[in-house]
Amino acid sequence: MPDCKVAIVSGAAQGMGEEVVRALANEGYTVIAIDVQDEKLQKVSSELNRIGLRVVAFHADVCDSSRIETIIDYIDRKYGRIDVLVNNAGVLSVGEVTSVSDEEWARTFAVNTTGVFHLSRSVCKRMKARSEGAVVTISSNAASVPRTSMAAYCSSKAASLMFTKCLGLEMAQHNIRCNIVSPGATDTEMQAAFWGGSGAIETGIIVVLEDYRVGIPLKKIASTSEVAEAILFLISDRASHITMNNIVVDGPFANPWLLRSLLFEVGLTLGHSVIYFLHTCPIS
Repeated sequence: MPDCKVAIVSGAAQGMGEEVVRALANEGYTVIAIDVQDEKLQKVSSELNRIGLRVVAFHADVCDSSRIETIIDYIDRKYGRIDVLVNNAGVLSVGEVTSVSDEEWARTFAVNTTGVFHLSRSVCKRMKARSEGAVVTISSNAASVPRTSMAAYCSSKAASLMFTKCLGLEMAQHNIRCNIVSPGATDTEMQAAFWGGSGAIETGIIVVLEDYRVGIPLKKIASTSEVAEAILFLISDRASHITMNNIVVDGPFANPWLLRSLLFEVGLTLGHSVIYFLHTCPIS
């Protein structure tokens, strides 16, 4: 089907990735779904194929550059085009810096950052030949807001965000747009595992000064469909003049003015260093 647009989604077996696969398939794309969780991935692809949608599953770890290159080469030769890449695969690492192991740190960056590099490099080489394409990397609002016990995750997401902006700068001359969507708390398996316990959603919504949390003004966490809508917008013709941008979908948890207000309150108890930070660090 040479006229059918092709989209690639990593981390496609559950949560955000599964939602994006469904959304793109319903938009008429042939979706190449990649995930390391083979059983879940096959279940998703089989379900969507049964209702007439085009989803092709590939079991792969985004950390494996050779496997990724093999898959992308096969897809490019089979379909003759790759229109969209959604970098969604990610892992969550929790722990104070002093307790994080070398292995945990390396694995977090291998998936959240290097995996984005592997897929983007391979896909953009093919997109350049057609001078057309759109890349969206799923980062996190944690990429720009420091969090306690989340240094590895925040740092890896910040790296993938800046990588995608640099990629967008390089690919602009080839008419390839590269943008970022940064969700906050979202109703996914990863979020549920992170919070855990009854009443966890309510706890995540409210202000918790001792954890430097500003709360969520909209009083709810995001649904995966709300995040998928931002992705659909960025790959569409409606966003044809948008690249190297970051859409934050967090309700707005990471709003800089809310963060500034929180830091001011914390600064009243922590002393002059935080107050100095507030006066010397501009909010853009």
